[in-house]
Amino acid sequence: MAARKKKLQEYLDRISQAVPILSRVSEDSTTPRNIRRSAKSAMDALQSLEFTPAVRASNAIATLDEISQDPNMPPYTRVQIWNVVSILEAIKD
Repeated sequence: MAARKKKLQEYLDRISQAVPILSRVSEDSTTPRNIRRSAKSAMDALQSLEFTPAVRASNAIATLDEISQDPNMPPYTRVQIWNVVSILEAIKD
């Protein structure tokens, strides 16, 4: 039981690492609006308490995956998106 609680805390810590990065992307005026909107959507998915951490991470990854190939995305933003995806990929049920 303690191991499950420890895993849950680790997952919540990962989500709390990802949210500020997505927040910076969503507030960056040099980033195209559709990408900022998707970053905000992914951030909202992570903060929703309706689902388990793994489902929230999966929903956020799906949203970020869609925009990660956008040719209008600045390279530094793409790196931040990839960083968030790599943080979230470790969250499993």
